[in-house]
Amino acid sequence: MDDPRAQRLFGDSLVAPGDLALSPFRVDRDRIVGSPFFARLGGVTQVISPGGAGLLVHNRLTHSLKVAQVGRAVAERLGADPRTADVLEKLGGCDPDVVEAAALAHDLGHPPFGHLGERVLDQLARHRFGLNDGFEGNAQSYRIVTSTEIRGEATIGLNLTAATRAAILKYPWSRRTHPAPHPRFMEPPPRGAAAPPDDPDGGSLKFGAYSTEVDDMLQARAPFAGRVADWQQTPEASVMDTADDIAYAIHDLEDVHRVGVLQQGAVAAELMAWQRGSFPDDYDQTRPGSAIESLRRQLHRKDAWVADDDAFAAAVEQVRAELVDGLLAIPFDGSLEAEARVAAFSANWTRRLVESIEVAGQPAVRSGHVQLAPAQWHEVQVLKFVQNRFVLARPDLALHQRGQARLLASLVEALLAWLTDPDESERIPRRLRDLVELAEAELPEGTGDRLGRARGRAVIDFVAALTDSQAVGLMEALSGRSRQLWTDAFVL
Repeated sequence: MDDPRAQRLFGDSLVAPGDLALSPFRVDRDRIVGSPFFARLGGVTQVISPGGAGLLVHNRLTHSLKVAQVGRAVAERLGADPRTADVLEKLGGCDPDVVEAAALAHDLGHPPFGHLGERVLDQLARHRFGLNDGFEGNAQSYRIVTSTEIRGEATIGLNLTAATRAAILKYPWSRRTHPAPHPRFMEPPPRGAAAPPDDPDGGSLKFGAYSTEVDDMLQARAPFAGRVADWQQTPEASVMDTADDIAYAIHDLEDVHRVGVLQQGAVAAELMAWQRGSFPDDYDQTRPGSAIESLRRQLHRKDAWVADDDAFAAAVEQVRAELVDGLLAIPFDGSLEAEARVAAFSANWTRRLVESIEVAGQPAVRSGHVQLAPAQWHEVQVLKFVQNRFVLARPDLALHQRGQARLLASLVEALLAWLTDPDESERIPRRLRDLVELAEAELPEGTGDRLGRARGRAVIDFVAALTDSQAVGLMEALSGRSRQLWTDAFVL
């Protein structure tokens, strides 16, 4: 195939089961949907664990489907407008099939228990196993589509096209080295590229590929050389990232409203106190309204390219009117009328945000080429604030998550003990053994404690591929608490 965007790393001759589409980008989409890694997302936490709320809440699978829906709609709208279509073509193209495929794949690497699991596995990977790359959900997604998923006769990942692999790269750099100079040294650095505040020498907080997949990342980005900066998202990745923001800001609010976690009174008190008050430089950070004032100041520090006080005030008022006085005014009771209110809120906000999207030929460093208009950008920041402040910061959620963190850490140690037990070499799960061989082959000759590091990466890969319930079930069995000999809680 002549189109460099449609080139696959391993050529076009490797046909996977289910390759029925004629478009190479539709083939990508079908391969992702057919992957067991995609199916497992139905059992992985989005915000609230799916095991505790049944059909009421989103999981990573339904979230990915909604990101794909929004992303495709954005790509089709931009492509139908000659003004934006011309700019996007010069930047490397924006195919709706590529955007949809990337959106479906963007969360494949999320481990059990969502972002909590990501933090736990990163700590273990770096400090327990000495893996410089640690663990990062976006990089794990890229590893899955390029390495650990099986298609054809070799371990080659899903063998996706360059355009789709590049579109998955929300953060198109490695933790420390690529591209050079590394974007974390830019001033300001791109969003996600800065080092963690508690580990200034730890490389980027967010990154799109481990060092083992850097060559693949460079090959995927090659068709965009000279069109977008080495550290900048491709247009298709930018659409996917924006669609992810929209889905998180809107659809996750549905969940916390349905299960009664998001209370009107608390949100109203914070927003209205800020609207009525004034906050000098030495304001009392415990008073109502102070949390959202902290957000306003943070936006000025981090995103001076777009932060605007009038737009922020308008966004607070918009969210107060439509969320506080609208959706949250009547508690969700499961009725058809209540479902209709949730659907209307979600549809109206999603349409509002999608229709505001713009294309910039020369975006700010902390923005992609495809971006929300300034007014809607501020609205999304306020909606995210509501989630972070009134859901993620709750003590009851913290209590639950502390237990999940201990469970994951114990599971990693138990699997490592099994893997290193000389009497168990013939009974180790075959997939775990395969992952050790893959990780060992990736490490350069002469690497210190090569087998130990390979085992560490393999255990991390293995645990990251479990659902929430599989992680719980496997730990119960390994700790002797399960009475079932055969169970469908996990597959070994």
